[in-house]
Formats: sequence, C-alpha cells, structure tokens
Amino acid sequence: MRRFALFAVPVILVVAISTISQESALSATNAIPAPIPTPQTPQVSSEKTAELRADVLMARKEYAAAIDAYLAILKYDPQNASLLNKTGVAYQQISAYDSAASYYKRAEKMDKKLATPVNNLGTLEYGLHHYSKSVNYYKRALKLGASQATVYSNLGYAYYSEKKFDLAMDAFNQALSIDPAIFDNHAGQGGTIMQQRSAEDPGLLNFYLAKSYAKNGDAERAAHFLKLARDYGYKDMLSVNKDKDFALVVKDPRVQDVLLNKPSFTDADSKPATN
Repeated sequence: MRRFALFAVPVILVVAISTISQESALSATNAIPAPIPTPQTPQVSSEKTAELRADVLMARKEYAAAIDAYLAILKYDPQNASLLNKTGVAYQQISAYDSAASYYKRAEKMDKKLATPVNNLGTLEYGLHHYSKSVNYYKRALKLGASQATVYSNLGYAYYSEKKFDLAMDAFNQALSIDPAIFDNHAGQGGTIMQQRSAEDPGLLNFYLAKSYAKNGDAERAAHFLKLARDYGYKDMLSVNKDKDFALVVKDPRVQDVLLNKPSFTDADSKPATN
C-alpha cells in the first residue's frame, strides 16, 4: 500500500556575477527583487493533492487505503482538525470504534469550533446505546453550526431510541424543514459527518418518519415510509385514517394503496434490510 510522502522543494537562488562597476552593482543591490515563491507553497499544494486522493479513496469505500493516506499526511500536519476528523470517519466505517473516537477527540481538541467530530462522537455513543450521551453531543454540534439537517436527524433517532417520541418527531420535522430528502437512502452521508441509519423496531421508526413527511404534505415519501413500516411489521396501519398528522395526505392514492394492500411476503427473513 503506497504511502504519500511530502517533500519540501528547495528554492534555488541564482547569484549573478557582473563585471559592471561598483556603483552599478550597488544600484542593482537596491533594486526591488522579483517575488520568490516561499518554500511552503509546494508543500501545501502537495498536501492538498494528497488529501484529495485520500478523499477519493473514501468515496470509493476503500477505507483502509484512505486511512493510510490520511495518516501519511498527518505525519506532516498533525494538528489539522479536518484531517483528524476524516481519519476518524474512515476508522468508524471499518468498525474500529476506539480509533475513531480517538481521532474525533483529537480533532475536537485542535479546533473547538469544529462541529463535525462532535456529531460523530454522538453517533459512536448511539451505537453503544448510550442515547443520553449521544443527545448531548448532537445538541452541542447544533450549537456549533454543524450540518443541521443531518444532526437533527441523528437527534431524532436518539430521542426515538429513548422512547421520547414527541421529541423525536420534533427533531425529524426540523430535519425535514431543512432538507426534505434527508431520509432518502442517498442523502445525508457525507465524507466528514456521520448520519445514523438504524434503530430498534424499524417498523415503528418508519411509521414516525411517515408521520413527519405527512405533516409536511409530502405524500410520496409518506407513502414510501408507510410501506416500509408495514413491511417491517407495524400493525396499526389503519390508525392513519384517523391520525391528524396524516390529514394532508391520507386521501392520496399512494397512501391508500399502502393501507389497503398487505406486503407480498410473510416470512420475516424476507423483510427489507434497510430503509
């Protein structure tokens, strides 16, 4: 696995020897010299190129290679909070949670205004079922100005897992007001900030997500998450007809189709794996 090494490019100074008179030489000495590139410029450029390559590895889900690439850069720039956070994300993606936490905490220490490692520490605590701790991290991340749709989504999951369903709904609605696509499969999972995607009792979780979309009048997504709730085994589907949160979408044919049709499978092993 090839590591990236940064080399400072020396600046070559050319000394001109002239046969001109001493007076002319003194005059030339007093002339304003042309700007000379500083030694740091090539190194900074090389570091950015190396970081871009590491980011590409992350996008390709080549996490081990990305870790090696980030660590190589950190040898030369060990206080770079953004790189420390990215390294934590890469470790989290391969379930090396202790290493991920270490790098997130280092990033937080290097830049106390950086919100992403604070959110990411929240996702680690969530994974350990430390829901109250994760709530505290998410609230801190919001105060620091993190990607708010993602953090509100995470906060909703944490409240849901604490069975604080009203607070979960409030957080989900906040997330949707910022980004209506936040719960779509392709949305919200950036290279620097982690978004929670799983919870116990996914049938009930998807029902609450459907309620959130319904309150916003998004019948298409409400029907989608209702279908997931039904397929995961949520039983009280007919309550939708009387639930005020579904009032804006309940007559939509897509919603009614979900309510009137049973899933095409009965085997629990055939239930969908993700939302």
